[in-house]
Amino acid sequence: MTRHVEFRRLHNFRDLGGYRTADGSATRWGVLYRSDNLGKLRDPADQEQFAGLGVHTVVDLRYPWEIEKAGRVPDAPGLRYFNLSIEHQPYDQGSLGADFDPWRFLADRYMEVAQDGAKEIREVLDVIADPESGTTVFHCASGKDRTGLIAMLVLTLIDVPEETVIDDFSLTELATQRLITDWKAFYPGRELTWPAYARAPRDPMELFLADLKARYGSVRGYAEEELGVDDTLVAALKTRLIDVES
Repeated sequence: MTRHVEFRRLHNFRDLGGYRTADGSATRWGVLYRSDNLGKLRDPADQEQFAGLGVHTVVDLRYPWEIEKAGRVPDAPGLRYFNLSIEHQPYDQGSLGADFDPWRFLADRYMEVAQDGAKEIREVLDVIADPESGTTVFHCASGKDRTGLIAMLVLTLIDVPEETVIDDFSLTELATQRLITDWKAFYPGRELTWPAYARAPRDPMELFLADLKARYGSVRGYAEEELGVDDTLVAALKTRLIDVES
């Protein structure tokens, strides 16, 4: 199976299948995807490719104003669409400087989102766990930060090891240059001043996970305290996402 799904205009569309869990099972292929902005699905070949995946549910993690500016997934018969903006304190990555630690900065932003966006994050988890959702894609703009937070939570809650979760986060590095090209095309009159834009080394996720464990004891501790996650929700996620025959 192929983790990276190739599109002409999407650069960071990935299948979360095939990841081993602590008990030796594995996540199902073709059930849950993560992506950059699906508003870029305007090329007919890309639309055909997307339709072939049988996606039934899209969860858009962006602000409504981002969607108005950059577009959303095109409507299609039977497609369910949820806009659940998990970030509440916007910041412009493209205009940041280079005089601070970018990975500490991002980890702090992830913690900010994890706390401010608790209500919406829980709603995202509920959508993913819902058997009616079918094949599901969740995404933000670049498919890195907000999308990475949700991917980390889902994978951790179903017992995918931390090293694998961090590896999944860092796969965005393969899309960095194309995402930078997208940014420059979208903002032709601006200069990209942050050298860490669209970068996804292991460091920010490692720092964020360390912060969660220091404050809540574990990722599950965070999920229980801030999101109200319980055994029922975790069991539903596992039923949806884990291949019991693997």
